[in-house]
Amino acid sequence: MKEYLDLLTYILENGEERKDRTGTGTIGVFGLQARYNLAKGFPLLTTKKVLFDGVLRELLWFLKGSTNINEDLKQYTPIWNAWADENGDLGPVYGYQWRKWNSYEHDENGVFEEHHIDQIKQVIHSIKTEPHSRRLIVSAWNVADLKKMALPPCHLLFQFYVNETQRRLDLQLYQRSADMALGVPFNIASYALLLMMVAQECDLKPGFFIHTIGDAHIYLDHLEGVKKQLQRMPTELPTVTIAKKPIFELEFEDFQLHNYVHQGFIKFPVSV
Repeated sequence: MKEYLDLLTYILENGEERKDRTGTGTIGVFGLQARYNLAKGFPLLTTKKVLFDGVLRELLWFLKGSTNINEDLKQYTPIWNAWADENGDLGPVYGYQWRKWNSYEHDENGVFEEHHIDQIKQVIHSIKTEPHSRRLIVSAWNVADLKKMALPPCHLLFQFYVNETQRRLDLQLYQRSADMALGVPFNIASYALLLMMVAQECDLKPGFFIHTIGDAHIYLDHLEGVKKQLQRMPTELPTVTIAKKPIFELEFEDFQLHNYVHQGFIKFPVSV
């Protein structure tokens, strides 16, 4: 994926060295964008191994509205272990905001009642019924809940766009903070999968995943691995097939990754 490698090169050549919350230190730039055309293959890095199973497990966990790593996640991937409390809870993170955003309305007696908004169901319905809408948006940035979250959302808002002429669905993500070496390859693959799932549900073909990044940074202890990766040449992208089932009935076994030829794994430490 040349698009991703070009971002790494740009940061190395133009980035500012900064202190950060974790104490590790970064080099980064503000404001980057890349476009990935799913018609050319599934955007999973080939210049290092990316754990597709972990990407898929996390996405399915989000889509269930889960916020506890003991709910069908911890046994498959440690991706959230560092932030969970002793009971496995993370607070109202991505899955909660996507599927159960809090809403308060008056009942007939004027008393506030708590309801929940399922943003994923809502946006799918809108894609099907109002494909021209400019409001095909899902947000995880619930200001009232930020202090309750183990980690405020990094990939915080995404918007769909329907090209009605071509029967194509595009997806743009805004990510406020991007760990370019470790996190971003997962983010790209995850949202490409989400685009494919929603497109299939809406009888559209997946088109472009547009990744817009605010603070794009490389941790200083990742620099050696990034430079090693930039010496490698990307190869042909793999493909992904998904079983023809309703989106909320899809399970791990319904996804197949084909022809993923990659170079060796590069170990990057996690900054918490």
